[in-house]
Amino acid sequence: MSGQEDALLVIRPRAGQAPRMEQALAGALAGRRYETVETAEALRPVTGRRVLFAVAIGADGVNLEYYRMLAWLRDHPGCLEGCLGAVIVDGQSELYTKTLSRELVLAANLCGCAFIGAPLVEATLTLHNFDIKAANLGTDPLHAYHAAARDLADRLMRFEFQRHGAPRLAVLHASSHKSSNTFALWHLIRETLPGWETDEIGLRNGAVADCGGCPYKMCLHFGEQGSCFYGGLMVEEVYPAVRAADAVVMICPNYNDALNANLTAFINRLTALYRTQSFRQKALFALVVSGYSGSDLLARQLIGALNMNKGFYLPPRFVMMETANKAGELMARPGIVDRAEAFAHSMEAALL
Repeated sequence: MSGQEDALLVIRPRAGQAPRMEQALAGALAGRRYETVETAEALRPVTGRRVLFAVAIGADGVNLEYYRMLAWLRDHPGCLEGCLGAVIVDGQSELYTKTLSRELVLAANLCGCAFIGAPLVEATLTLHNFDIKAANLGTDPLHAYHAAARDLADRLMRFEFQRHGAPRLAVLHASSHKSSNTFALWHLIRETLPGWETDEIGLRNGAVADCGGCPYKMCLHFGEQGSCFYGGLMVEEVYPAVRAADAVVMICPNYNDALNANLTAFINRLTALYRTQSFRQKALFALVVSGYSGSDLLARQLIGALNMNKGFYLPPRFVMMETANKAGELMARPGIVDRAEAFAHSMEAALL
């Protein structure tokens, strides 16, 4: 990589023929200064760059050079310090584009790369995922794809996250105060954030009913009033806390390699608020504790639902992942205090 620090860095794993992505990239990059990296051997650590990842995959969902690049990223955890990223994935089937993008964003994020809200443009084989956007734009799905790629590059180059002198956090959990390793970890981190205003909201025992799938216009109608058809805790406490927050902190124990039902209901019910308010200047943080393994699965789930879908800003190293099973076990782990303090400091660096 050359020293073009102000140029857009395009990391595009070399693939076979991918004319559709080439067309989309040509439009997205037109008029910009950029440099391209196509092989893992050409990757080098960079700092403070705008990075557009562009990956073409075949019908099998595989790009071998991408996997070599992914291995390089995982072997160089500080290689994208202070960078800001976005992703284009072009696939030759209806599958795998989202799987690859969430995997890539997590790997790059753990290397120090932040991601803008709604950082993904994906093109499936049929482009049916662009049908609605095409209808809204009065064009066909291919041109809607090109427009989305151009808009993504525009947003990547323009975005600046707004810092805050006294950050306010909305902390969502569904854990027992007495026995939860995840909640104990949050309290350890919170002690390192003096003076920060926090709204801690428990979602246990069915406090939040899941979304029932209201028609779009009904959801929009209630969202415009800052409400939801199903009311309850979401409208009375959660929506106001999220609206007022500079960042949302998700406290996530691993339940069957997925977010638990209460936190999933929160994400689903957030749609009414999302329809009328942008979350792109709100940061997302998460704590994930697994009894055995699989914390990265939940991290990817959060990336997909809240960064890619709902559009929250993803700060560098947004997630702290630990393993503990028995109650109180995590707090006895060697180095846990140091790791918690390091995560708190990363929150400070992202928000202050």
